[in-house]
Amino acid sequence: MDLFSRSWAALRTAVAELPDEDFAQPSGCTGWLVRDLVSHLIIDAQDVLITLVTPAETEPSRNAVSYWDVAETPPTGDDPLDALIVRLAAAYEDPRLLKFHLDDVGSAAGRAAELADPAVRVGTRGEVLTVADYLSAYVLEWTLHHLDLTAHLPGAADPPAEGLAWSRELLEEIAGASFPASYSDRDALLVGTGRRAPTDAEKVELGELAVRLPFILD
Repeated sequence: MDLFSRSWAALRTAVAELPDEDFAQPSGCTGWLVRDLVSHLIIDAQDVLITLVTPAETEPSRNAVSYWDVAETPPTGDDPLDALIVRLAAAYEDPRLLKFHLDDVGSAAGRAAELADPAVRVGTRGEVLTVADYLSAYVLEWTLHHLDLTAHLPGAADPPAEGLAWSRELLEEIAGASFPASYSDRDALLVGTGRRAPTDAEKVELGELAVRLPFILD
């Protein structure tokens, strides 16, 4: 629960500190500029708010690991929802409006998470999770998108180290395998999710895991 708050606060702070011109730079998400990614984060924050006020009575059907589906193909940016995100982002025009909206809705999502009972069951995407599992799953979401945000912005703040470590652990549980100890947490996440192709030397280190990459999380 605390790691959710720290990861989310760090991501929102990184966005708030970006100069306006950085919003027109590419992000680590295929087909999205930084402004598109920030628009997506606003939708994510809305999803958190909606989920935390959607109680469920049935037993959990997913946990922090099984919350994630692994897709067979990477996103192309042509999905209707992805296209909508791009149009929404363009409609803001002024990056300051995007910053304001993310801070407004994002702060509310952060407060809701801090107030939520971790044992309560909530519904999302047709599944039931405990609040603790739902928020734990979102640490991976925030961390990956923080890496996406800074992919082409070397001066932007990095994700928290503890968020990177937790996200690597979660990805390894999803994969059912561990990445080489020589991999930093950042590299394990970037290579593991297809955000960066492994070098020839890294492929050797990965061994049989190399043929299973990437794990496209949905």
